Formats: sequence, C-alpha cells, structure tokens
Amino acid sequence: MSEAEVLREKIHEANIAVHQVEASYYNLFHPEVYSKQEQKRVTATLSEIDGFVADNQKRALDFGAGTGNITGKLLALGYTVTAVDISPAMCTALQNKYQSYVKAHKLTVINAPVEEVDFGVGKFDLITCYSVLHHLPDYEETLRRLCGFLKKGGIMFLDHEASPFFWRPEPTMLTTLVKSMYFHSNPMLNSFYFQIIGFKAPPVDYSLSDYWFKREHSLNHQRIQQIFKKEKFESYTRTDYHLRESWIFNPIYWVYRHICRPETSYWIAKK
Repeated sequence: MSEAEVLREKIHEANIAVHQVEASYYNLFHPEVYSKQEQKRVTATLSEIDGFVADNQKRALDFGAGTGNITGKLLALGYTVTAVDISPAMCTALQNKYQSYVKAHKLTVINAPVEEVDFGVGKFDLITCYSVLHHLPDYEETLRRLCGFLKKGGIMFLDHEASPFFWRPEPTMLTTLVKSMYFHSNPMLNSFYFQIIGFKAPPVDYSLSDYWFKREHSLNHQRIQQIFKKEKFESYTRTDYHLRESWIFNPIYWVYRHICRPETSYWIAKK
C-alpha cells in the first residue's frame, strides 16, 4: 500500500471515529452550522439555486450528508435525494430522521466513501457538498468525480469551507486583534452555554478528520476553480462570508464582521 493509500485510510477511519462520537450530539457541537442565521442563509441559497437548474428533474446528490442538514432542505424543495456519507452512525441518524421519505422512495441513504460510489455520467440535477471537502483525503479528485455525476445544466453547490482569507494575516494590528479575540471567545462562550444546559461534551480529536483545515495544507480555491474550468462548466462563482460560531450572543462578532475579512466560502457552479 502506498503512502497516499495509507493516509487515505487513516483519514477515512478518523472521520468515522469522530462522527461516531458526534452523531448523537451533532447539532449541539456545531453552532456555526445550526445557528438560526446560518440555517436561514443556507435555506435561502438552496431555494435560489433551485431556480438555476436547467430542465430540472429534481434529482439531487447530497454528498457528505451527515445527519441531514442539507438533505432535509432538498426534500422540502421537492427533490428525490441520494445521500452519501462515510459514517455509519450519521447514516443511521439520517435514515431515522427521514424514514417517511425513505419509505416513499424519495430518499436513498448510502453508507460509503466517495471512492466506492459510482452513479454514472450526468445523473443529478443538483449536487450539494456542505462542510465536507476539508474532511476528504483527496478533495480535488472527489470534486472531479462529482462533476461527472452532474448533468449538463445542473448545479454544483459547495459550501462551508475555509475562505482564502482564513489563514492569511489580517492587514492591520486592529483587525488581527479583533479576529483573535473573536475566535478565542467562541469556545469559551460555547463551553459556558453547555454548562447552562447541562451538556458534557465528549472529547473529539479532529487532527486527521479535518485534514484540509490546517495552515500547512489548507483548501486551495484556485485549484477548485481550475477543476470547474477544465470540466467546462458554464459558470462558477465563489462567495465569501462571515460565520457566527457560538450559541450565546458574541458582541465581538459585529466588530469582526465589519472590519475583518470573511473566513468562509461557498461555490455555485453551473455545468
């Protein structure tokens, strides 16, 4: 087995282990995903994207579906959804949450790594991938595979990944200070919130599961753009935005949002 194959297996195993712990508490672990503001943003964006699909047959692939954050929104928009995730625990939670859709053949849940799934060319009208790329051993190869599953006129939606600005130094001392204060205060506020509601968060090791969420090897948006270009997508646009990352109101967020560069990105690409 090559070094790359060994690393791939280790990353897969780490993600399965992390999400085994997180599956029962995922909503509580991630205020940056389940805050009202973020949920409202994603719902509105998906509704807008739905109108961009040419000759929409309402067939969607939610890759890295987790417990169904995006899957549920796609079902509400009338899509027949194929949801794929490497975590058995997440897939079980997803199936239990949307049993009626599974029984009605509106939802298919597949527990597998991306290397083991093949849907053929051009099967889906919409492919979503929310907070997933940074978990993958080879996100570029995965993205190329996903592009093949998308039909001509279909939309690829990649969201909730670190923007190009996340690891770059801020331009001034003030913005550097505000950014540091914001990111350091969020864990403390969330810990305080957990104490209030009596939730004891189990320890989770993200060192390998979040492989591409590191300064030394971070997600490269220029390479993502080049993949869309090489796959002859009609259009592809990246939008950067700020996230609220605590359950309890953090007043520093308002300063951070107005003077610091956004830390998160999403792509909308039409084939």
